[in-house]
Amino acid sequence: MLYKRSIALSLLSLGSVLLGSCQQQQQQTMAAAAYTPRYVYHAGTTPRLLPNGKVTIPAHLPARVKRVLAAGNKIVGKPYRMGGGHKSHHDSAYDCSGTTAFVLREAGMLKPGAKPTSGDFLRWGRAGYGKYLTVYAKHGHVFLMVNGMRLDTSNEYGRGPRWTTASRRSKGFYVRHIPGY
Repeated sequence: MLYKRSIALSLLSLGSVLLGSCQQQQQQTMAAAAYTPRYVYHAGTTPRLLPNGKVTIPAHLPARVKRVLAAGNKIVGKPYRMGGGHKSHHDSAYDCSGTTAFVLREAGMLKPGAKPTSGDFLRWGRAGYGKYLTVYAKHGHVFLMVNGMRLDTSNEYGRGPRWTTASRRSKGFYVRHIPGY
């Protein structure tokens, strides 16, 4: 009887540890700050916003990060359309997850045929902030921060993919990255 009770207590203790660990892991994936990081320019590594809405591609960034910036520049100014970018890689309009998927596919950070939704980005990559690129995701919206520059479909410039240096409220978003980026 004592043996069975000891096993039951051990299992209960293990369950508590695992549950606490899962809850802690989930909390660590949530955005710690109420807003995205403030834009700070650093010559050679930080993109600058140009008058045409595109960004510069700094020389001292990894090739994949440069490809993300270049891909974002390709679709800046396109209109917003629910489902845009999901049926076709090259589309006439993009929604938030279509925008994020487009630039990540162009950079080789997503499989060529991948068409994730904003909810799918909750599990993309690894939890936490990236060195150069961070995906902010929640059910219903997703956007990217690329070395201080935000690519988002819902911002002060209107609807559709746009680069901006403005911070954004990030409470409720999960932060994801690819190790090394």
